[in-house]
This record gives sequence, C-alpha cells and structure tokens, in this order.
Amino acid sequence: MATVVIMPKQGQSVESCILTRIIKKKGDTVAIGDILFTYETDKASFEEEAKAAGTVLEIFYEEGDDIPVLMNVMVIGNPGESVEEYRQNGETVAMEISPPLSKEALNPPPPPISPASPVSPVSPASPVSPRARTLAEKNAISASQLSGTGPQGRVVERDVQAFIDNTSDSHIVPLTIIRKRIAKAMHESLQNSAQLTHHLGADARRILSLREKLKEAVANDYPAAITLNDMICRATILALQKFPQANAHFLGDSIRIYSKVHLGIAVDTERGLMVPTVKNADELTIQALADRLKEVVNACKKGAINPDLLSSEAASFSISNLGNYGVEMFTPILNLPQVAILGVNTIVLRPKELEDGGYEFVPYLGLSLTYDHRALDGAEATRFLKQIAVEIENLECDV
Repeated sequence: MATVVIMPKQGQSVESCILTRIIKKKGDTVAIGDILFTYETDKASFEEEAKAAGTVLEIFYEEGDDIPVLMNVMVIGNPGESVEEYRQNGETVAMEISPPLSKEALNPPPPPISPASPVSPVSPASPVSPRARTLAEKNAISASQLSGTGPQGRVVERDVQAFIDNTSDSHIVPLTIIRKRIAKAMHESLQNSAQLTHHLGADARRILSLREKLKEAVANDYPAAITLNDMICRATILALQKFPQANAHFLGDSIRIYSKVHLGIAVDTERGLMVPTVKNADELTIQALADRLKEVVNACKKGAINPDLLSSEAASFSISNLGNYGVEMFTPILNLPQVAILGVNTIVLRPKELEDGGYEFVPYLGLSLTYDHRALDGAEATRFLKQIAVEIENLECDV
C-alpha cells in the first residue's frame, strides 16, 4: 500500500513551510531513514526522513513552493500503484467539461460603431522579442528603451545581453525566501502602526563596574559569565514590571497587557535576523536569564530553535542590541502586535557636571525606545524609558 508524506507542522504558530530542496525525485528508490526533502519555516530549517521504503511515485509540489502544513507532498509505494486519491489533500481533481459553444458564440457579430465615438488607433506592439523580454525582466531592464539590432529595429536577446555586459559594475541578486519574509514583516509593521522613537542615555558606570567584578568572579569558579546585554535585559524586565502597559500587544480596539514578561531578543544569524523569545523571563535570576539567553541564541544560529518561539506573538516585549557594532543611535522596528521595542546602542563618553561646578567624562549607554503611539502616549513612553535607565544605573547582581 502506498504511503503519503505530508508537510510536517513545526510548532503551533506555523501555518506553512517552504519546500527548499527535493532530494528524492520521482522514480527514486527510498529506504527508511533516507532524507526525502528539506523545508523551512520563517527562520528554521528541517529535513524530512522517510518512514517507509519503496519508490517515489509522485511529488505534488516543486522546490520553492510555500506549502500549507499537513498537505500531501509526495507518495512512496510500489511502481504501478495509484496516487490519484492523494492529490489535493485526498481529493482527485476532476476536469469540468463545458458544453460546446454555438456557432453564434464562436463568431459574434461586430458591435456597431457610433459616428460620435471615433475608434482610437491601436498602438503597435513594442519591438521586443519574447526571449529578449524574458532576459530583460530577469535583470530588471526596460527592454523597450534599448536600441535593437534585429529586423526593423527589433530588440533581440543579444541586445539585452550586450547591455548587461556593458554595465558589469552591478549584478542582480535574488532575495532569499527568509529575506523576502523579513522584508514583508518590516514593511507591514511600518504600514500598520504609529511608530515613534525616543532616545535617552543611561549612566553605565554601575554595569561596567559589575562586569569587571564578574570577570574576576568567573576566574575564581563563579558559575557563569554574565554580559552587559544580560544586565540590560534584566534591568528592562524590572522596568516592565513597573510599566506593564509597555509589556503588551495592541489588538486594534483593545490592548492585551501581560503579567509575565516574555522577552524577545534579536539575534543576527547567517540565515537572517531572528527574534526568539525567553518565556517567563521575569521569574529568572540574572544568572538563569543569562543561561537562557545563550541557549536561544545558540539554537537560532544552529537552525534548531522552536518555531513557536520565533513568532512575534510569543514575546510581550523585544530588545535589539547593536552596541557591539558601535552604533550610537538607531530606530528599531516594532514586532507587531508588540507595543514597544528597546534598541541598545554603544557606550560613549559624555561630559557630566560635578557638584563643585567642574566636569568629568562619564560613560553613557544609548537607549532607543520605539513604541506604538496608538497604545502608548509620549509621556508614558518617556517615563518607561527613563525607568529602564534608572534600573541600569542601580542594578544589583550578587557576585
């Protein structure tokens, strides 16, 4: 009996997957455990192993197709077995035969032309050959603007290729599937929210001092290293507990305010930007938070993160840290439906007035809060951002 292979459901939030590579083609022999195809969600990639031996009788999709989960992808069985019952999620596609058209329908009389409505002349077709047009579209070139060397000035394929060769200082790179999805999400975020960003600096002397003490403690068998980012995340969690209206989702005509902090953290990977979530981050000690953050970051870089943790709905608030790149100020984009996201910048020295009237240079950590103005007022967002700075400047960490 034939065995159908479906597109697996990787996580509750995943509705479809991209078929990235078909390894076993139609007619290939398959053994149990063989890799049949690879597929990916928005950020993670997977391999589908054969659960039955036999021959690949049919494949219903092509590489690059976006396939709903639980749909039939291919059929494995013995040569000659029917696969029709597995098409279109178990339904055989039937051709609907229309009745033959009458002679009058095939040759309708021309419509009368009113003298008051003169017929406009039809513009001639663009003198571009089909092959030239295809090559031009592939390279984002307007073929009709080129000089043609074909019959009667027609633009032919060699004209387009010559234009490409003469402009070799650039080349076209197609977007990856993940890049397309990231672009779509970012565009929708800006289109469907009222985003505004506030910038503020936090005195970083406290966390820099703590980091030095932690480095010494780690050298003396302290359980784990804690980074500046871990400290900033912990301080943000403390601020969110005092400003729960920022720990929320905007739902259009209502706001869902979370009592627990589900922290999203932006991670740069070879496959693109990922924002995994640390659930119930408010329940973790700073050491446990540091461990959990490392776990999700490593899982993202390996492509082994749970897709449910990558959903923007999974987090109640997100943080994007570009401080290591030396960025002094930027505008992070909201992960809708979240109402706010914190951008963390690099530390810079700024003059600060002393009590005696003098000045000294103090390290300041740049903070950029983007928020949805539909959910938060400017004053409220400013008080929340200031509270993050206060928590950073007074952070406690047992060493």
